[in-house]
Amino acid sequence: MSVHRLDRAEARRIAVRAQLLDAHRPRDLLAVVEHLTFLQLDPTAAIAPSADLVAWTRLGDGYRPSDLTKALEEDRTLYEVRAIIRPTADLGLQLAEMAAWPFVDEGQHFWSAPGPSAARWLDANDSFRKDVLQLLRRSGPLSSREIPDTSVVPWQSKGWTGNRNVTQMLEFLSARGEVATSRRSGRERLWDLAERVYPPVSDVVPLAEARRIKAARRLRALGIARAEVVGISGERRFEDVAGEPAEVEGTAASWVVDAEAIGRPFDGRTALLSPFDRLVHDRDRAQELFDFEYTLEMYKPAAKRRWGYFALPVLHLDRLVGKVDAIADRKASVLRVDAIHEDVRFTRAIAKAVGAELEALAAWLGLDGVDRRDLRRA
Repeated sequence: MSVHRLDRAEARRIAVRAQLLDAHRPRDLLAVVEHLTFLQLDPTAAIAPSADLVAWTRLGDGYRPSDLTKALEEDRTLYEVRAIIRPTADLGLQLAEMAAWPFVDEGQHFWSAPGPSAARWLDANDSFRKDVLQLLRRSGPLSSREIPDTSVVPWQSKGWTGNRNVTQMLEFLSARGEVATSRRSGRERLWDLAERVYPPVSDVVPLAEARRIKAARRLRALGIARAEVVGISGERRFEDVAGEPAEVEGTAASWVVDAEAIGRPFDGRTALLSPFDRLVHDRDRAQELFDFEYTLEMYKPAAKRRWGYFALPVLHLDRLVGKVDAIADRKASVLRVDAIHEDVRFTRAIAKAVGAELEALAAWLGLDGVDRRDLRRA
């Protein structure tokens, strides 16, 4: 197989188009999730929840958060597992992996997080598992607070999950496809048996075949990537991607590319991205292809932040040109912009486009306007 040789501009354009961030906006939420393969949920809402921000960045002002809720809870065209939203039509691709959880061999990388420790804990708490399933069958949907902790062995963790036995059991049973999120009440999930949430699936795709299909879809959504890319945030595993070999001018090592994406016309736009957006989730790729350095700083002390608590990467055409330090001030009904960090000097065209995007974001959030404190300090 021949090796595709790409300059960085072409590689960037492939990546931007693949993430539906060029000028040709999609019109349908389900089509967006089907193409991207998933939306990631995150509770941080300094501006808007990440899944909503990702959807708005693609769909524009026609998108409303209620669209996502309706797709999840009424139409059931989307479903949620462990803070990841996927198309329900793809459930047949996921069930074999769910059945194998927590022992899933992802290509050359054994997924052992939580792996053996989770398996041992589930085995030790089989009576607890049965209690949860019986209660849900009798009384579901229920919140985690409504489910008694009958664990025999507590879940051990140095993180926030330590001794949160009911929550961990529900998460693990969700990963195994035994329970599912039926709906949410605010941020609280209500759980039920998976068979009462998911539609019947007559065709479960075998694990090896499902991996091949998912790898092809993953590359279509990324456009270009290393042969193995860092997995979904929060899951310590690797995701294989399938494609044709490529070399990118000015970068080391090899890439794989979606060959069908090469040489297509490009018409770009300006977009404000979630810190969890897949265009920037692989920080190494962002550095190599876009010369873009980025770190999510919400967990850093304020004095040590370079760009801000929830700084939004700024895409302009095929370049990542800066970060916007902003927050939705609901009390004042403004999108407060404390700083705009320019990775490259903004031209008048870039500054105008970014300003317009800030106004559009404020309007979508239902705020009265934009408070440009960054300009007052300039």
